[in-house]
Amino acid sequence: MVLNITDLQQEQKILPLLRLGFRPFFLFGSVFALLSVAIWLLTLKGILNPHPLNGILWWHSHEMLFGFVTAIIAGFLLTAVQTWTSIPGVKGIKLLALFTLWATARIVIFYSPAINPVFIMLIDVAFLPLTTLLLGLPLFNIRMYRNMIFIPILLLMSFSNAMTYLPQFSFSAQWATQGLHSMVLLVTLLVALLGGRVIPMFTANGVGITKVLPIKWLEVSALSILFLLYAGFLLGLTEYTQAFGVLSLIAAGLHTYRWLRWRPWLTLKVPLVWALHFTMIFIPIGLALIALHFFTNTVSLSAAIHSLTVGAIGGMILAMMSRVSLGHTGRPLTVNRLMQAAFASIVLAAVTRSILIALLPAYTLPLTLLSGIFWCIAFSGFLWVYIPILSTPRLDRRPG
Repeated sequence: MVLNITDLQQEQKILPLLRLGFRPFFLFGSVFALLSVAIWLLTLKGILNPHPLNGILWWHSHEMLFGFVTAIIAGFLLTAVQTWTSIPGVKGIKLLALFTLWATARIVIFYSPAINPVFIMLIDVAFLPLTTLLLGLPLFNIRMYRNMIFIPILLLMSFSNAMTYLPQFSFSAQWATQGLHSMVLLVTLLVALLGGRVIPMFTANGVGITKVLPIKWLEVSALSILFLLYAGFLLGLTEYTQAFGVLSLIAAGLHTYRWLRWRPWLTLKVPLVWALHFTMIFIPIGLALIALHFFTNTVSLSAAIHSLTVGAIGGMILAMMSRVSLGHTGRPLTVNRLMQAAFASIVLAAVTRSILIALLPAYTLPLTLLSGIFWCIAFSGFLWVYIPILSTPRLDRRPG
């Protein structure tokens, strides 16, 4: 699609890193994903002893979700909205201001002792509503209702983020847990929604087969049940263990059937496509582990949740960043062996952090460390390949 939306001479005056939302947020979001997990691992080993806001466990959980994940979501949506609407995307000073807000929150949360926690919360929570505004204006401008679904999702994410700060204002610590767990399910819902839109198309184009058309009842029920689980975690209804177990088990079945309909076995020779399929399978795996947790309590909720965070969310992020960055910089949609190894590494990180820990809970610490190493390998590989891609102009000299 050719977009005659920007005067090329004006575009060339903008630093390449600030020419479209995916560039700074994919780059520095990935740097943050690498550094924050490395800090977490070094802390677990007793090598570092940081004192971020609300302690290191809260910091790790919060920053992976509301630091790393929201950066990538913002970069993706603020890039996609230009393609959807043909209206120029956020760039230049506006993009720099939004990115600076995100980066400032990461810094003040980590170096918090002398900073008013209310100030920290306001800076951090403001990021997603501002992103929502920048996303929503062009959508409302041309009345693109189909994609307005992302607006309430982003605002609900903001609400979950605000909940994580409540314990420091004398509320129960359970509020933070509800905020974190509900965010995991909400992002999983977003991954499932986007996956259903793009994976059948990417599979058809990449493998040369007929696109698998969605079944309406399956799409509605699979996504709706994820929303019910999100609402349950948000409202703190986890004491209803049997209900959560049943919902999670049904959801696992629906998402397994959905995944199988996309014929993932046909994609093994196309890395940019199999990477998407191999991450989506962690949605039903994670849901099945959640069901086991609530039915039997033999699987920790942490292991189940990490199937979603590391496998479905982390894996989808790595695969989509790789594809979007190539497409929006005028490059062929192919990846080298280093990126193929990065895709495999994120899958190994997910298997280790969820399935293996569920099977071998006595080895939780060493398996957590091993999973973190695989995660760092994956994002190191991405950065090695994509830093020059994200920080230089498009090959075809077009805007973006």
